Amino acid sequence: MKHLALISLAATTACVDPVQVGQGAMTPAYQGIETRLLDGDLVNFRVQMTGATSVTEVTKYAECAAAQYTLIRGYGFLRHVRTNAAENGGLWSADAVYTISPSLPRGLKTIDAEVAVADCGAAGIPTV
Repeated sequence: MKHLALISLAATTACVDPVQVGQGAMTPAYQGIETRLLDGDLVNFRVQMTGATSVTEVTKYAECAAAQYTLIRGYGFLRHVRTNAAENGGLWSADAVYTISPSLPRGLKTIDAEVAVADCGAAGIPTV
């Protein structure tokens, strides 16, 4: 029985999230959004943040900025064209391009701006 208890304890210890054991979670700090209208409906967004744990967080920040910008312009949809992201010394940056449109654009990476902005707000990610 003693052997079984040790195996059970080892399995429980392996499942503990190290962040909960005292390392402290990193808090994202959003460093700002730069927006550039490239051509008609093509818009470039540059964002920076610290405290991200992956490229996904900084690319989501760019998407949130693009979604809010789309609504500000009176449009309802956007389509992701490309995103370049990098991390340097704890500072994450993303350079993203989206097309914005009043109706659902063609393509696979289309986004409903209202839904995206609501999701961003619920996740605590700032927009433009």
